[in-house]
Amino acid sequence: MLVFEFCAENLTYIDKAIAGGAGRIELCDNLAVGGTTPSIGVINEAIKLTREKSVDLCVIIRPRGGDFVYTDLEVQAMLADIRAAKEIGVTCFVLGALTSDRKLDQRVMQLLLAACGEAEVVFHMAFDELAHTDQLEAIEWLSDQGVARILTRAGSPGDTLEQRFAHYHSLLDVAKGKIQILPGGGVTLDNRQLFLEQLGVCQLHGTRIVF
Repeated sequence: MLVFEFCAENLTYIDKAIAGGAGRIELCDNLAVGGTTPSIGVINEAIKLTREKSVDLCVIIRPRGGDFVYTDLEVQAMLADIRAAKEIGVTCFVLGALTSDRKLDQRVMQLLLAACGEAEVVFHMAFDELAHTDQLEAIEWLSDQGVARILTRAGSPGDTLEQRFAHYHSLLDVAKGKIQILPGGGVTLDNRQLFLEQLGVCQLHGTRIVF
């Protein structure tokens, strides 16, 4: 089944995105800094909207913009946000944590995953901060922890599509049968078919993916 995941800032454009063919919504706040945790009020209304349309909803848990290296206080805030969101019905979380030397922070991730419980979990574009070899190791570890998918642009903003497609294929090869790779970053209504054809995937993510 083909899924176009629309990245929604607050409640803006959710209805329009669903009407345009979005099969899944990632809800966040502050897209200017890459997305942060939306308010409980916004989450609650998004749950109502998506349930009415039978569309899946994923909620990002990120206390601030900037890097993905979190203090103990920030981790506690993330855990509290997860618990509060679960209480009102969130069943999918988008999150990630790195160490100061840009490695996967397994300790923090285990805490976050434990808080998520049976909810689906997506590791977000913090993945793109990892070195290539560390990405391959992260795929294995995240898969072992039961993470459903990894959202990645497979490169940096300055990379060409050809470079990104090559990297996507290396990630897809390692992830096959273990964890889903969700391509995102620069995917639009105009070029989404190219991504589908080049990568052979059945899901894509973006803010301009359906209109």
